[in-house]
Amino acid sequence: MDFRILGPVEVWNNGEEIPLDGSKQRTVLAALLLAGGRMLSDSHLCALLWGENPPATFNAQLYTYVSRLRKYLGDGVNIVRRRPGYLIRIKPGELDSEEFDRLSRAGREALRLGRYAEAARQLGAALELWRGPALANVTEFLADTQSYRLEEARMVALECRIEADLALGRHVQLLSELTGLVAERPLHEGLRIQLMRALCDSDRQADALGVYQDGRRVLAEELGIDPGRALSEAYRAILSGGSTGLVPAQRRHEVVALGR
Repeated sequence: MDFRILGPVEVWNNGEEIPLDGSKQRTVLAALLLAGGRMLSDSHLCALLWGENPPATFNAQLYTYVSRLRKYLGDGVNIVRRRPGYLIRIKPGELDSEEFDRLSRAGREALRLGRYAEAARQLGAALELWRGPALANVTEFLADTQSYRLEEARMVALECRIEADLALGRHVQLLSELTGLVAERPLHEGLRIQLMRALCDSDRQADALGVYQDGRRVLAEELGIDPGRALSEAYRAILSGGSTGLVPAQRRHEVVALGR
């Protein structure tokens, strides 16, 4: 069985997708999967399904969603009733977010040890598991509680993969990707530093300084703040003709494991 939450919530078995009924059934499944084998109470599942305004028949509806999940998923998946809620038991390697977490951890450790080719490979494999925004077809109540955390973990892996590629001298290949990422996330100082690094390594110091100036302007206009220490140090390093002073991406973040 192949459970996927890094994108639309889907279940696949032997190369075929198992049909699910709708967003609420997918919400129940995704919430149980994200609990990592822990019990979720009926009241918590109710809040994820309907927010603060559940229907009078929410217990019956929740029972129906779980019953249908059991029917669709078959004997290979064990959804257990443990009062006052439910839990799901799946096999190791069946959930894409857990596999992402495993590969990301391995890649970040390889990066820490200076094994850059291994880090780029592991982190690249982790990022390939993403098929779009996580939890794309669940209720807003579940998405609001989990999507940001999942996206933060993805961004940590992405920055670390770029860090490994920079260490491998792939700065020219990274320029287009980094330019697009900075355009999408103009307030993200870590990506801006990495773009400055790639430009400097491509003998484009003036463009790197322009990236800093753009960032300083955006931060002032949007947030009313000055660039952070790492971005400021990168700017000063370029002016002095040295390296950009890039702080390794894995040291700029507190990484939260997925599904735990």
